[in-house]
Amino acid sequence: MQATDSPKVVPIRRAGITTDIVTELNFELPDPEDAQLPEPEFQQQIEQAWQVCDRFDLQTDIWRGRILRTVRDREKHYGDGRGTGFLNWLKDRDISKSQAYALIELADSADTLVEGGYLEPEEVNHFSKRAFVETAKADPEVQQIVSDAVKRGDRITRREVRQLSDEWTAMTSDLIPAATKEKAANHSLPVRYLAPLVKEMQKLPEIHQEPIREALAENSDVETVKQATAEARYLAKYLEAASRVQAFENEALDLERALEEALRIGCLSTTADLVNHASQLEQHLVKLYLTWKRLNSLSERLYLDSGASTPHLRTLLSCLNNLTGDLLETPLDSNGRMVRVQMQPDAEEE
Repeated sequence: MQATDSPKVVPIRRAGITTDIVTELNFELPDPEDAQLPEPEFQQQIEQAWQVCDRFDLQTDIWRGRILRTVRDREKHYGDGRGTGFLNWLKDRDISKSQAYALIELADSADTLVEGGYLEPEEVNHFSKRAFVETAKADPEVQQIVSDAVKRGDRITRREVRQLSDEWTAMTSDLIPAATKEKAANHSLPVRYLAPLVKEMQKLPEIHQEPIREALAENSDVETVKQATAEARYLAKYLEAASRVQAFENEALDLERALEEALRIGCLSTTADLVNHASQLEQHLVKLYLTWKRLNSLSERLYLDSGASTPHLRTLLSCLNNLTGDLLETPLDSNGRMVRVQMQPDAEEE
């Protein structure tokens, strides 16, 4: 059994719009219990059917976006100025505002790619929905590369578009030294290693970017690029987390000097993880305290609202005594070990 390569279509012409409206998707899917059907052939038939649905989904959403855009623009010209008519139109069709504008953005992207000469209308069929959206978000140079691939008849996937976009970003970034770009251009260094490095370096202040650039300029092999990427990632992690840790608000602490020492003895990753966990613990402590206060408030309210006629509610409240007192207790594991936390509110608050 073979899956059909395309759905049945019938040309429709209305109000100056000419398009092929799909009226029926009709596949002959392979029998999943057919032991005589080889697995590769089964997967091929399923993939063919899936691609047709994907293209159908993309074209449907593009036209939905155009319809929504038309309704919205009509409302702008002749509505009450607040968009009430458009919102009511969406409500009648169970479409959220965010969904509507996502579809309108998709339609705008399609029109931009076609009007910009990157694609012919029929070439949309070469894309999956996600690949098309990714192409619409890419730089014009990447859109041109994708367009050239489409004109060759290539099937475009989201992964390929992202890879092209990442490679273009890496090869045009000022963060990568010329010597490294030259190696990537002559294929002695795979470009795919540079994109993650650029993403991490973009998070760093210039003072921390320069040493990485210098190291790359001296040696642009794969291992150096990988090491530089890891270092940039941990540097960004350290700097971001350190800025949130309240315990570091101490005049005697120099975060930059501490960072230099961590780099010198080769324990940047450990230091970055330490600072990150300190930041998380502080946030959890604040959340714990606020949750404890809320629990006490609710318990007190329920105690006042209940009485002798609600013995089970009173029992429920008594079971929570180990969480509402100043000493919190809860089991750590099934071996009977306990976690105890002493809560000490500020004297001013008391």
